Amino acid sequence: MSNFRKSLTGEVVAIGDELTTGQRLDTNTRWLSERLTELGYRVMYHTTVADDLAANIAVLQTAIERADVVVATGGLGPTADDLTRDAIAATVDVQLACDDATLEYIRGLFERRGRAMPERNVVQAMFPEGSQQIFNPIGTAPGIRMQVERPNRQPCQLFALPGVPAEMFLMWEQSVVPALVEMLPASQVIRHRRINCFGAGESHIEEMLPDVIRRGREPLVGITASGATIKLRITASGHDEAACFKAMEPTVREIYQLLGELVFGEEADELEHAVIRLLNQHQTTLAVAEWYTAGRLAELLAAADGAHTCFVGGTVVQNAASLESLLSIGGSADLTVTEVASAMAEAVRRQTVTDFSLAVSGAARVDDSTQSVGIALAGTRGTQTKKISTFGDPEFDRLRTAKVALNLLRLAMLKQG
Repeated sequence: MSNFRKSLTGEVVAIGDELTTGQRLDTNTRWLSERLTELGYRVMYHTTVADDLAANIAVLQTAIERADVVVATGGLGPTADDLTRDAIAATVDVQLACDDATLEYIRGLFERRGRAMPERNVVQAMFPEGSQQIFNPIGTAPGIRMQVERPNRQPCQLFALPGVPAEMFLMWEQSVVPALVEMLPASQVIRHRRINCFGAGESHIEEMLPDVIRRGREPLVGITASGATIKLRITASGHDEAACFKAMEPTVREIYQLLGELVFGEEADELEHAVIRLLNQHQTTLAVAEWYTAGRLAELLAAADGAHTCFVGGTVVQNAASLESLLSIGGSADLTVTEVASAMAEAVRRQTVTDFSLAVSGAARVDDSTQSVGIALAGTRGTQTKKISTFGDPEFDRLRTAKVALNLLRLAMLKQG
């Protein structure tokens, strides 16, 4: 069994009605999971629970039973729906007790702000018996640390932090990290490396990597699809960061060898970043013309670092009339989607005097469930076209179509050397 699989396990619990109702995006869980993993813990569960005492107790009981470390955020304020301290006390069957020093500290915070402390804030100085306070240097909500005994195995370490990100970040670094490092049985870190691919589906790429993504191997490789991009996540453990990345190298080389031009970058790289890099390396320029993608292609390119030196802009049309008025292309109703895309690419390239141009035509209905869209790349070596089908969520299909266009240009530039 790999060191990663033998790691202490973790669970992150996010508490609040605003999360369960969808009114607020839970970014704390993602941040905490990344930090726990970096320290060498294996995060196995994410749980989100509303401001309900019985539900909080049930969630904490389950988390304590199945995870070695539980980190909860939210529910430590002074209002009636802040129930985390009560839930912890009930879960471990102890009473809440007031810590006089903490109460005086909170009262002093209000006095320094020229205000009297509301009586309700007394509750923020209440802690489950047997727990420790986690000092909050910038807010009135201290955190809670508690060791919970479990029969015939090591105790669970429970940490409760405020949901306010700025307070949580600081308390994590100052108080929680040192405690978590002490708990690790040996010096061990876990690191990830992400390789990004485009041009084949998730199942096809999986077939190309039969041994690489085998469960139980070390390093572990996972495969996910996100925004029409396939991402391979390599995970390795070791005594330090350098050891982790060294352990990954043979797997990385194998992935590059097996996937070839399907790989376009790593980590936060997207296709537009790869295209902009290639354009700048070749000292070439690009313009775009879009119909179906409604400016999505230009948006991706313009936001990439280095775009100002090679991406000159483009044209967005909404119908045949604007196609004629903006790009001087008439009679589009009599053309195929690839013919329209080709005419658009050549027209915008003439207008902008660029080395390359990409174009996406309007969508033509194929049947009740699918449409076809034409994509064209014009350059010094002529114009090439591609037709693809769209059949899902329009927003996703526009993104996927824009990426297919970018990939067409990327592969063309790679072939040109």
